[in-house]
Amino acid sequence: MSSSRPTGPPHHPAHETPDVVTGPEKLIAVEAHGAEPVPLDKRHGSPRQLLWTWASPQVGFATLFIGVLSVTAFGLSFWQAVAALVLGAGLGSLAHGVLSTDGPRFGVPQMVIGRLSFGHRGNAVPSAVNALVSGIGWFAVNSVGGAFALNSLTGLPPLPSLLILVVLEVVIGYVGHDLVHRFERYAFPVLCVIFLIAGVWMFKDADLAGSGAGGGFGGFMLAFSACFGFTAGWNPCASDYARYLPARTPARATALYSGLGLFASIAVVSVIGAASGTLAAPEGASPTDAFTGHLPGWLAHLTLVAIILGAMAASTLNVYSAAVSISSLALPLPNWLGRAALVAIVGAIGTAAGWASLADAGKAFENFLLVIAYWIAPWLGVVLMEHWLRALPDEALADRLQDRAFTNPAGLIALLVGVAVSVPLFSNQTVYVGWVPTHWPGVGDLTCPVGFALGALLYALLGRRDSRTTSA
Repeated sequence: MSSSRPTGPPHHPAHETPDVVTGPEKLIAVEAHGAEPVPLDKRHGSPRQLLWTWASPQVGFATLFIGVLSVTAFGLSFWQAVAALVLGAGLGSLAHGVLSTDGPRFGVPQMVIGRLSFGHRGNAVPSAVNALVSGIGWFAVNSVGGAFALNSLTGLPPLPSLLILVVLEVVIGYVGHDLVHRFERYAFPVLCVIFLIAGVWMFKDADLAGSGAGGGFGGFMLAFSACFGFTAGWNPCASDYARYLPARTPARATALYSGLGLFASIAVVSVIGAASGTLAAPEGASPTDAFTGHLPGWLAHLTLVAIILGAMAASTLNVYSAAVSISSLALPLPNWLGRAALVAIVGAIGTAAGWASLADAGKAFENFLLVIAYWIAPWLGVVLMEHWLRALPDEALADRLQDRAFTNPAGLIALLVGVAVSVPLFSNQTVYVGWVPTHWPGVGDLTCPVGFALGALLYALLGRRDSRTTSA
């Protein structure tokens, strides 16, 4: 058993500990922990902090754009879009709540917990993919949305706007866990107030009774997949922000606050985006101007500020979790290349990706939204099935997380087969259209449900069968 794994009861009951380590000198101290278990005497916080930690990053342009796409690109009416968006956000948030409960339980990030599903070596595949997706894909997408808002607000060109934002985001992620939570907490009320006011104004003029452009079932599945992919895109980071909570934190509260924060923010903001999608965008407007162009000047400026703040809230989590995912690979890195240094490196790479997408951010985001779910759906099927089938006590499972000899090939097989079957057959992208939608365009994009089902089913058939009487 690894000596770094926390043992014994937590130092304080969950309800008696502060949300973050108190004192300014503690708040700006660079976090020392990476992927290793957080000792019990370092545990702090309460599950309610997960509400704003997961809500704040979703109150921004990226979430709005999902709703806009459901109407303008996928051809749905407003109410059809609402159904697809709420369903996608609901399922992704439900999974998020379940996975978050392992944070207090084991005190390690989500990608480390993945070793139970894939084994120590096999887990390197999803960990590396998540580092690339979070640190490059999502970091770039969210930062670019904020950069366009800063450009619209100040007239500063998009590239300098992007660079200003990423520096601030990387600094917060570099300092680490407690500053990330504190930033999300203070951003939350500002974002909520501004976006709710903008939403009320948008609904005043929106064409909610419009019939859409004939998206049908295919358009519904595209919108559902986009929203599910966006929501579930946070699932591989679920435990990253719950792992410092005391071990006795109630699992129900952890699941409720993390899932509710994610669902409420994505559902509400994406529906506001769908309402704005029923209105004609100003000619030649940037993605952010297309939304704020329907608002009066004072509210448009406030909304741009909120979009910038929301982009920072999301990108800070992206770059932090990407660094933690790399740490979970347990590579023989030099001492200086710890979690904090990895944040800076990942941020630089993500900035380059954002720079490259500035020319056509809308199309890049639309494609990315669909592709992101292609690997997450089968991964999620595997890890949720493993979660459901667990039989060993927590101490044996914690030992297994630190056991480099532990293998579980069933997880990687199920993940790879899920991707290999679902993507070629069912994907519906502008770059590539799978066999099924090529012959039956009306089915839309079924990659997510098929990939999830295959991953879960194959793991259930091939996965190891432990019992509580089995030694670790």
